[in-house]
Amino acid sequence: MAKIIAIANQKGGVGKTTTCVNLCAALSMKGKRTLLVDCDPQGNGSSGMGVNKNQKPNTYDILINKTPAADCVVHTKYGDVIPTGKELAAASVELIETRRREYVLKNALMSLFSDYDYIFLDCPPSLELLTVNAFVAADSIIIPMQCEYYALEGIVDLISSIKMCNKRLNKRLEIEGIILTMYDSRANLTNQVANELRKFLKDKVYDTVIPRSVRLSEAPSHGIPGVAYDKVNKGSKGYMALADEFIRRCEK
Repeated sequence: MAKIIAIANQKGGVGKTTTCVNLCAALSMKGKRTLLVDCDPQGNGSSGMGVNKNQKPNTYDILINKTPAADCVVHTKYGDVIPTGKELAAASVELIETRRREYVLKNALMSLFSDYDYIFLDCPPSLELLTVNAFVAADSIIIPMQCEYYALEGIVDLISSIKMCNKRLNKRLEIEGIILTMYDSRANLTNQVANELRKFLKDKVYDTVIPRSVRLSEAPSHGIPGVAYDKVNKGSKGYMALADEFIRRCEK
C-alpha cells in the first residue's frame, strides 16, 4: 500500500518542486517504487523528470475527464510520473460544481495504491482547490522552506491550513516533516531561523538540510533530476541523504 505525500508551501521559490523531483528520484534510485503526480499547472515537476508538459492524458484528464489514473502514468528512469500542463489551471474552476470536489484526486489515485511504495503530489504555491485535493488525498505533507523570517511567518499560516483540512476533510493528515532548503550555514540568519524552527517544531524538522547548489538549478533544463544530473555535487548528496532519513522515519 502506497504512502501518499504532498509537497507543499504557499510561498513560491522555496525549492518545493526541486524537492519533489529529487526526493522521488533519490528514492527510486534506492529501489523504492515511486510516482510523482504533478498537481501544479506550471508543470515543472513533469519537465524536471524529463516528461513533456504537453504529454496526454495527464492530471487534468484525471480530475475533469475521469480518465483512469493508470492511463496517465509515464515511466521514466527516475520513477513514474503523471504529468500536467497549463490547462490544469482551469481545473479549480471546473471542479466547483462537482459533487465532493475535494475528493476527486483521492478517488482517482486509489487504483494505484498497490503499485507504489510512495506517491508524491507536487502542489501549486497557493491554497486553492488543487492543493486541497492533494491534502485530502495525502497521508502526510512535507514542507520545504528557506531559512528566512518571511518563510517562518508563512509556515504558521500553512500549518493552520493543514490543521483545518485535518479537522474537516482528512483526519489522518499530518506533517511528515519540514526540509530546510537553499541552506547556507555561513549566514547567521540561516542558523537563527533553523534554531527557532527546531525549537518549536522539534523532530518534525529533518536533520538533513539541502545546501544551495547551482547544479540542482541546472538539472531541470536538461530534463534530469539533480541527483542523476550530477551525483557528487553537494545538493545531490543532500537529497540522497534526505531519502535515507525519509525511509528511516517511515519505517520507524
